[in-house]
Amino acid sequence: MSVNNSTATSVATKNISLVLGSGGARGLAHIGIIKWLTENGYEIKSISGCSIGALVGGIYAAGKLDVFEQWVCGLSKVDIISLLDISWTSSGLLRGDKIINTLIGLLGDQIIEDLPLKYTAVASDIKNEKEVWINTGSLFEAIRASISLPLFFTPVERKGVQLIDGGVLNPVPIAPTFSDENDFIVAVNLGGEVDAEKPRSTNEVELEKEQIAATLEDLSFHQKLGHYIKRVGDNLSIKNYRPETWDAYNIADQAFDAMQSSIARLKLAAYPADYNIVIARNACGTLEFDRAREMIELGYQSAQQALQPLKEK
Repeated sequence: MSVNNSTATSVATKNISLVLGSGGARGLAHIGIIKWLTENGYEIKSISGCSIGALVGGIYAAGKLDVFEQWVCGLSKVDIISLLDISWTSSGLLRGDKIINTLIGLLGDQIIEDLPLKYTAVASDIKNEKEVWINTGSLFEAIRASISLPLFFTPVERKGVQLIDGGVLNPVPIAPTFSDENDFIVAVNLGGEVDAEKPRSTNEVELEKEQIAATLEDLSFHQKLGHYIKRVGDNLSIKNYRPETWDAYNIADQAFDAMQSSIARLKLAAYPADYNIVIARNACGTLEFDRAREMIELGYQSAQQALQPLKEK
């Protein structure tokens, strides 16, 4: 975790624009950041987010963050895998329908124009190499477009354009907030410098492999895939295991995180926020949503460290 603040504003300022960046399960830190802000008297007047930032920000704007927090904190690895719906197309591994429909069933969908604060979900039109700001229509349709991680989720077609994850072009989308007449902008960057990691034990690795393989075997749709993963896992050498080199997915995941981190630094240098909250990009893995409580607490503490000086002025 690190803090990088620009020129402070006066103590009287309370209305803020909040920019929530992309970064998979690390984005659950956004919940803790929002909790700290609201507990300390800051009023969030607008939200711009991409990927997990669009998801958490949209749910907060809809007034359902407490319900979502309770739900996500109860997720296990088994629950996470059960939410994955394989796509049989070449455009992405997962359709993403099951996740979105589960959230709609839990929280209800809303129309963005009816939300009590300004909200923008940012996606990427990769063909034309430009950002797409979604601030009208179905909230969860906007979120689904913004979270379309390449190769993982299938793209979303909107108005004849194929959209993918907003973090591909702008992991910390500040620009949609520039026209806001709020006191200052707080941006959350989930692509901070890597912190030293505590190595995982052999027992932890073996247990995780067994849990994933057993879960996949229990899901009839994935039965054959489960057997395959277990066979591959049995042949893996655990002696020299390191999480970042276990498989091709982790390599791709790290590459995408590194790319987003570089883009975020360039974007923030060109368009600085008043206050930046930075979370290390290895705080947790992209799909480790079972670490929700840990990430929420990290977000809360990060907000306190970054914004306490402003509160004390």
